Amino acid sequence: MAQLVTLQAFLHAYARKPWTPGGTVDCCLILAEWAIWLGYPDPAAAWRGAYVPGQDQIDTMAKWGGALPLIAGCAAVIGARRVDRPVLGCVGVVGSLHNVTRQFGVIHDGAGWLTRTPSGFGRITATTLAAWEI
Repeated sequence: MAQLVTLQAFLHAYARKPWTPGGTVDCCLILAEWAIWLGYPDPAAAWRGAYVPGQDQIDTMAKWGGALPLIAGCAAVIGARRVDRPVLGCVGVVGSLHNVTRQFGVIHDGAGWLTRTPSGFGRITATTLAAWEI
């Protein structure tokens, strides 16, 4: 129950924050914000400010191999444990393994995956590429 209350408070607080790709709020950086909310050091500090919205963001993600290796690296920074069955509070990557522009960072709310979009959090149904418990 405490994890659900914590996640709900986080989702409420971050749903209203402005969309700032490469800064604080985009579908990948929001996972780092969740880790910080839980008391971890910023696992994405090394790549904040490394891209700006638009083609630069796409080019940067392609150069790094997509969201999957980026988020895996962040998960390793904080010692997150890879899991096969995500549960409430887990983070992950969903989408296409072969198309890096179709990979999205997600947070599990106990019922499924949520991703952060420019208009707030939304439910997404896609292939889970990886998940971590933090």
